[in-house]
Amino acid sequence: MEKKMKIGIAALLALLFAASCSVEKLALKKVAGMMTSPGSGGVFTQDNDPELVGDALPFAIKLYETLLTSLPDHEGLRLVTGSLYITYANAFIQTPADMTPKRDLETREFLFRRAKNLYLRGRDILLVHLEKKNPALMDQLKNRRYREALAVFGRQDAGFLYWTALGWVGAFGTDPFDMKFGLTLPQAASLMERVHQVDPGYDQAAVELFYIYYYGSLPEYMGGDLKKAREHFERAKTVSGETNTSHLVALAVTVCVKEQNAAEFRDLLSQVLKFDADRLPDNRLVNVLNRRKAKWLLDNIDDFFIELDGNSEPAGQEDIQ
Repeated sequence: MEKKMKIGIAALLALLFAASCSVEKLALKKVAGMMTSPGSGGVFTQDNDPELVGDALPFAIKLYETLLTSLPDHEGLRLVTGSLYITYANAFIQTPADMTPKRDLETREFLFRRAKNLYLRGRDILLVHLEKKNPALMDQLKNRRYREALAVFGRQDAGFLYWTALGWVGAFGTDPFDMKFGLTLPQAASLMERVHQVDPGYDQAAVELFYIYYYGSLPEYMGGDLKKAREHFERAKTVSGETNTSHLVALAVTVCVKEQNAAEFRDLLSQVLKFDADRLPDNRLVNVLNRRKAKWLLDNIDDFFIELDGNSEPAGQEDIQ
C-alpha cells in the first residue's frame, strides 16, 4: 500500500511539473506573440532619437534571444532576433565606423570587426529557419544549384530570405578584402532574387535598395553593374521616394562615387537634408539617420572625389538631429 502511495505521489508530482511547464510555455508563447506582432517594432522605427534607440537595442536583442532559446521553433521570434542583430550592426556599428576619421585606424577596425560579427550572428540565426525547410540549402548554394536550393521557399519566407541576404552582404561590406568570403556573395544574391520572385514588393522598396548597394558597390568582376544599380534606384524612387530617403544615400555612396560624379552626389544628399523626417512616422528613425549621414558625407566630400568643381562647401551648420 505504501509503495503504491509513493508511486502515486511521484506520478502526481510529475503531472504537476508537466502542467507547470506547459503553462510556462503557453505564457512564453503569448509574450512572444505580443512582441512579434505587426506594428510592435514601431517603438523603434518611429523614434526621432537615434541615441535612445541605439542604447536600447542591445537589451532588446538579448531579450528576444533569451525567449528564442526557450521557443526555438517560434518563427516570429527568430525573424525579429536575426533582423535586429543585422539592423544594429548596420545603423549603430558600421555607420559610426564609416564616419570615424581614418586617422583613428584602431577604432575603425574594431568597429568593423564587431559589425561583421553581428551581421553574421544575425544571418546564422535566420539560416536555422531556412535550413529547417531545406536541410541541403547551404550545400546546394555552394554548388550554385540555386533554383533547386530555393524552390521550397515561398512568399511566407520572404522576410527570412531578405534579412539573411542582407546580413550576408553586410558582413562583406565591413571587410571587402576577405575575398574568400566575397566568393560566397552570389549565394546571398540568389536569396534576394528569390524574394524578388515571390514578393517583389517586400517592405516597399527594400529589395530595390539592396540591389542599389549590391550592384553599385561591387567591382564588375564580382557582379557589380552601375547601370543595374541605377535601374533599381529608379524603381525605389517610384515606390518609396515620398516616404524614405535611403535610396538617395545608397546611390550617392556607390554609383556617384564610382563615377566620380560630385554634382549628383551633392544633389542627392541635399535632397536627404531637405526631407521632412516626420512625413511618415514609421520611417522616422531611418530618415533621421540618413540626414545625419548625408550631412557627414557632404562635410567630408573631399575624401570621396579626386577633383571637385569649386562648389564643395560643406553642408550648412544647421542643427541636424
